[in-house]
Amino acid sequence: MVLRILLVLSCLLGFPGLPAPAAAQPAAKVLRVLAWPGYADPEVLQGFTQKTGARVELTVVGSDEAMRQRLLANKGRDFDVFALNTAELQQYIDQGMALPIELQRIPNTRRQLTRFRELSSIPGLSRRREGQLQVFAVPYTFSEMGLIYDRRQVTAPPASLQELWDPRWKGKVLAYAGGTHNFSLAALALGQSQPFRIEDSRWPAAVDKLVALRRNVLGFYSLPEESVQLFLRHRVALMYANYGMQQVHLLKAAGADVGYVIPREGALAWLDCWAISAATQQVELAHAWINFMLEEPASSLLVTRQGLANTVSESVSSAPQVTLRWLEPVEDEQRREQLWSRIQSGDRPSKVLQR
Repeated sequence: MVLRILLVLSCLLGFPGLPAPAAAQPAAKVLRVLAWPGYADPEVLQGFTQKTGARVELTVVGSDEAMRQRLLANKGRDFDVFALNTAELQQYIDQGMALPIELQRIPNTRRQLTRFRELSSIPGLSRRREGQLQVFAVPYTFSEMGLIYDRRQVTAPPASLQELWDPRWKGKVLAYAGGTHNFSLAALALGQSQPFRIEDSRWPAAVDKLVALRRNVLGFYSLPEESVQLFLRHRVALMYANYGMQQVHLLKAAGADVGYVIPREGALAWLDCWAISAATQQVELAHAWINFMLEEPASSLLVTRQGLANTVSESVSSAPQVTLRWLEPVEDEQRREQLWSRIQSGDRPSKVLQR
């Protein structure tokens, strides 16, 4: 009994000659990241851990809907930082789920191209509150929705979106299956200045335009891999590239001889950014993540491995003369999808708007 008491006292007091209790090791910091495939490859995660000592828990999603489910399930408390496009960002700002960015903590924004440093000029990134401009996300990667063409069939690069409706290519055109984007495409092709806000008087013209597109195309695709398979199998001449250079990258890898252009009307484009969860307990680490993602190798891997564009180096669509329309929330997403479903089912223009 006496020996047992001495042993306990030795552990507590650290008597000489007896082993001291092991010192408690501080738990490694963890950064929880929600992103799209290819945005943070293993070597990128490893590099961040080596630089900061923090472990990254990466969750990957494949659709905006899946991201919404993840973020809204627990009011963003399950993640510290997440990647999303400017249109999707709006709902998280409105619900107080996105933290204003402290740009002084992200010095690598100086590496970005000028158009991506002028944050106030990019719709959806900032809000003015109490006389101050607050920024809620930092641009990371983007893709414009241009035109891909088979060089063997289309000898001159298509200059206009109207080529998608050209009878010369009837049955040899591929287009995207999403109704929301397609109504914006129709509005852009019709010369409307606000493709994300279709006025009541302009719905009939937009419907007519998409019915005409349905009659001219071979079909519609949803995923980039699907578009490549259809393009090759059916010797497609022209494709509306919802995924932009990512599809070009895949087609060239499959041996296709294709060209890619931004039409004179400009192009719709999505801009994915890094945002910080308002519920995070790792504010400093979240800013460090965004800063790190603007360095090598993350930025270059977006181009070389994913076929996407980054915000720190020039690309086809970062040229000053190219007009990009960054996606914005539309006037009525549900209405667009319902009308598009009727158009795809084969309804005549006069019937689409009657129901």
